[in-house]
Amino acid sequence: MIDVAYAMAQPGGEGGDVNALMSFLPMILIFAVFYLLLIRPQQKKAKEHRTLLENLKKGDSVMTQGGLYGKIAAIDGQVVVLEIADKVRVKVSRAHIAGLAEAPGEPTS
Repeated sequence: MIDVAYAMAQPGGEGGDVNALMSFLPMILIFAVFYLLLIRPQQKKAKEHRTLLENLKKGDSVMTQGGLYGKIAAIDGQVVVLEIADKVRVKVSRAHIAGLAEAPGEPTS
């Protein structure tokens, strides 16, 4: 039984470190590709959205994640009051603002 164990050992004994590194190299490369193609762009987009939400001001035309278009009538902390029609106002969480947008039918500047 001990002869079998010695037969499985690599000659020289020093090549084990190089083979261990080479066996992990594909996993390292896959992680690098995932980071560059998926994780990093998603973090960049999230940072841009956070910046947009911090810079909202009264009078901006926005679209919510639910698809409502409106102008910001007031901002109170994390609550945004949108005017979606004449004298029609709704409260929306600041985090649910998808982005700046022109309402349909409004002329663009």
